[in-house]
Amino acid sequence: MSDSAFVIERRFDAPRALVWRTFTEKDLLARWYGPGVETVIHELDVRPGGVWKNEMRMGGRSSFERMDYTEVEDGVRLVWEHVNADATWAAIPNPMVPGWPKALLAEVDFADDAGGTRVRLRWSPRDATADEIAVFQAAMAGFGRGWGSGFDIIEEILAELQA
Repeated sequence: MSDSAFVIERRFDAPRALVWRTFTEKDLLARWYGPGVETVIHELDVRPGGVWKNEMRMGGRSSFERMDYTEVEDGVRLVWEHVNADATWAAIPNPMVPGWPKALLAEVDFADDAGGTRVRLRWSPRDATADEIAVFQAAMAGFGRGWGSGFDIIEEILAELQA
């Protein structure tokens, strides 16, 4: 269902290879992913079958996420399955949002765009029930703030990298 997917696009004034680095290098990714919280990346293995283990620390608590890469086309496309996890990285129901989908699919495409790079991120429930899709859709209005803030930080990182 197309209406159950969140999509955000942004054009960055930087070469595709540089924008790709912000999604695939641990230190750069930790700076923008999860804006407003401390992001700790415990593992980042960007390849099909690889994993990204992410901890977001806020107010003395931690939230864990595990992303399993299913598709990686260097400089062009990243696809991962995104789940909430416990401290051992096992998938668990979302502890903060009852009824949240058990898994999300993230698809990120990178394309040259008039001397810059266009990034399109699509985030959608995977193998979700109608009730889980409804919970995701109800939260969708706020996704642009989180992803948008992260993308704003990517712009700052790219400016630093190109200075």
